Amino acid sequence: MRLSDFKVLTFDVYGTLIDWESGMIAGLKPLTDRVEPALSRDEILQAHALHESTQQSYTPAMRYQDLLPLVYRRLAEQWGVSVNWAECLSYGQSVKQWPAFADSAASLEYLKDYFKLVVLTNTDNDSFMHSQMKLKADFNGIYTAEDVGSYKPADRNFDYMLEKLATQGVEKHEILHTAESMFHDHEPANRFGLTCCHIYRRFDQEGFGATMTPSEMPTWQFRFNSMAELVKAHQAEQ
Repeated sequence: MRLSDFKVLTFDVYGTLIDWESGMIAGLKPLTDRVEPALSRDEILQAHALHESTQQSYTPAMRYQDLLPLVYRRLAEQWGVSVNWAECLSYGQSVKQWPAFADSAASLEYLKDYFKLVVLTNTDNDSFMHSQMKLKADFNGIYTAEDVGSYKPADRNFDYMLEKLATQGVEKHEILHTAESMFHDHEPANRFGLTCCHIYRRFDQEGFGATMTPSEMPTWQFRFNSMAELVKAHQAEQ
């Protein structure tokens, strides 16, 4: 199996192309600075993963920028810190400042010449617009949780994406689903029989960071530690 066997790369964005963990840590600093004893980076990310996933399951149609303030409030309650709603709302807007990984924009620019590039993201359209500017990419399809009314790992999101890609003449075997998260992406992609490429951004860290632990470890057909490595592997095939 070769990367060049595929016509479409479908991307998770946050954790794969956008460094959401660094963005979260920066956005939560006004809260975490008040927690005693001090929390480790992984403790913060794991708590965030729990409250984010829980809130998404209870309010699947809520926009991501409106859901994050509730996550902030739940974290403050867990850690025994008093916050006001203005602080919570500020965190909801922080996603617009989350940085792209250093290799994302250049990698997408290269890949655009060989593949259709498609986004399947758990964020909302307004927040993603700001991320897209950082990625400097013109995508062939953008499918957000706001569009679908649910959050990955729900099957509904993948059903929606595949249905819309079919209108572009794309068949499932032509798609390589490219993502970091085992929980949000690879586990449901396995259920749909999609070929998977794991961008292992956390290769030098333990655990699953800002995502929940999958119910069972999914399989993948390609694995790279960065988007730049994926590009090099594709170049080697040419």
